[in-house]
Amino acid sequence: MKSNKRKLRGFTLVELLVVIVIIAALAGLSAPMILRQRKAADRTEAINNAKQIGLALLEFDQEYGSFPDDDTAVDVEDSTGTDLNLSGGKSNDYFRQLIAFGIQSEDIFYCKTAYTKKPDKVMSASKALEDGEVGFGYIMLSGAVAQNTSGNPGRPVLAAPLLNAAEDWTFDGDPYGDKAVLLRLDNSVEAPLIRKKDNKVSVGNGKVIEDTGTDSVWGTETPEIKAPSKRGS
Repeated sequence: MKSNKRKLRGFTLVELLVVIVIIAALAGLSAPMILRQRKAADRTEAINNAKQIGLALLEFDQEYGSFPDDDTAVDVEDSTGTDLNLSGGKSNDYFRQLIAFGIQSEDIFYCKTAYTKKPDKVMSASKALEDGEVGFGYIMLSGAVAQNTSGNPGRPVLAAPLLNAAEDWTFDGDPYGDKAVLLRLDNSVEAPLIRKKDNKVSVGNGKVIEDTGTDSVWGTETPEIKAPSKRGS
């Protein structure tokens, strides 16, 4: 008897190439969307953490009369007996005052940037908020004096992601899809666009967030932004 079984054949080279091309095309179409979603998720994490820091700053202000600065570092050390390093001029150093005050986690100080790494959750004297574990720049009224809740509620207190972790008020547009994250003194958080021409954050009318003057939120103050200590420093 003749067999009716059909011979099985594999894919031809042409068919395999067609399949590969289709898969590559689909991957190319979906990759930008996935990247946008990832950046939006990282931005949301930064916003949520900024709000948590804001609440901690408000409680700290009620206890010490201002947000962390050089003067409160002395008061915190005296009142808590902490062995944490509270001086150094970086946002990490000022935020350690919040940990000494009672914040039990490093996680809220993290946000994804080119200069950060995930916190290791080790909060000993030499490890608390070490290089790379803080993503936010900390905005003060001057080089040594912090803001407090009596100031203009529109003044920014935290800012991220800073370009190269620098203190020149420039921002990195890559991590959050060309947006920055700003915590205001009233504990509101916004995500304004970063200008491509100079990596600055605009507040309208050609002004940027650090501009001073009677028609600005700063008035006659001269704010300074304290950058975080980046990983590998």
